[in-house]
Amino acid sequence: MNTAFASTPCFCFRESKRLEHIRGFRRTEVCTRAEKRNIGSEIVGGEEEKEIGRRHALIAGFSMASSWFVLDYPGEALAVKQGLLAGRIPGLSDPDERGFRTYRRPDDKSGGHGVGWSPIIPYSFKVPDGWAEVPVSIADLGGTEIDLRFASPQEGRLFVVVAPVRRFADIDGDATIEQIGPPERVIDAFGPEVVGENVEGKVLAMETAEHSGRTYYQFEVESPHALITAAAAGNRLYLFTVTGSGLQWKKHYKDLKEIASSFRVV
Repeated sequence: MNTAFASTPCFCFRESKRLEHIRGFRRTEVCTRAEKRNIGSEIVGGEEEKEIGRRHALIAGFSMASSWFVLDYPGEALAVKQGLLAGRIPGLSDPDERGFRTYRRPDDKSGGHGVGWSPIIPYSFKVPDGWAEVPVSIADLGGTEIDLRFASPQEGRLFVVVAPVRRFADIDGDATIEQIGPPERVIDAFGPEVVGENVEGKVLAMETAEHSGRTYYQFEVESPHALITAAAAGNRLYLFTVTGSGLQWKKHYKDLKEIASSFRVV
């Protein structure tokens, strides 16, 4: 908006200088023609002045109208249609009666890094009020396959890894988590990717749940503390991980458990 506003006076100033140059040139040209034709130069010059004046007024009026349009209707003048949007996009609902918000991945959001991602089937989860989306870093565990991060300074943090199924299994079409393997195989294979170390002997709980015909594997891992929910949809594997420090784990375990259990692929 500021750029459009600043450019209008500059345009008018440059146009005025150009018109002054043209006006001076045409005055000379008209007078020369008038002298040759024995026509009163004052009369012809006056007509040229009127013509130049009309053109100048039209240009100035157009410039003013353009600046008014940009300033008063920025949505119409400057709006740009976007397809896949990279990076962070709001997706949180208002708090419910318990103070939990539902996050649903926007349909037109691209991958966390905005590069090389085809459309992703949306997912959703719940977080207590006070949790917020934080920037995705390529240095995070999971690298460029991290699609989203959320955190609360008081309670903990979470992230979503969305990885191609073909990286783990030769499956075409709409994959299921069962096709990738049983819970034991999934946590042994993917646990280290999300917690950063071998999870052998550290899995405290392992459960299977079904929601709307889709199977979810749920795991609790100690040292570091993590709750992991795994599911498959389309040609991707989803790993939803909730973590926290030792103190956060003690104080907010119930909420962290509810967050992990709320994960759904839409």
